[in-house]
Amino acid sequence: MHLAYPAVLAVLLFCTGLYGVLARRNAILVLMSVELMLNAVNLNLVAFDVWLRDTLHAGQALTLFTIAIAAAEIGIGLAIVLAVYRNRGTADIDKLRDTAEGTDPGPADPEDPAAPAQKAEAAA
Repeated sequence: MHLAYPAVLAVLLFCTGLYGVLARRNAILVLMSVELMLNAVNLNLVAFDVWLRDTLHAGQALTLFTIAIAAAEIGIGLAIVLAVYRNRGTADIDKLRDTAEGTDPGPADPEDPAAPAQKAEAAA
């Protein structure tokens, strides 16, 4: 088996995952793109392990660790996305960023006569 075939496939998978991370706005699609990138790394590890004919099979052992870490990452990531979706009502990353940055209204204008009335309504 030539090493070029799995290496080219891994590069295509990694580039597809990288595009998904950079271009997508949905948090679940970003997590799926990260998984695609990890699978490209796994493919490279196994391909180089077979090509080098390693007697310890270190590439395959590292692949198992990578799969375990990816499973934990996707479990925790989906739990976070579901919690954010329940609280905010959206999984769109741009909208979550806008709501996080837009929460501080800034200092109140001392010349504004409606400012004390707004503070009293907020306290009640």
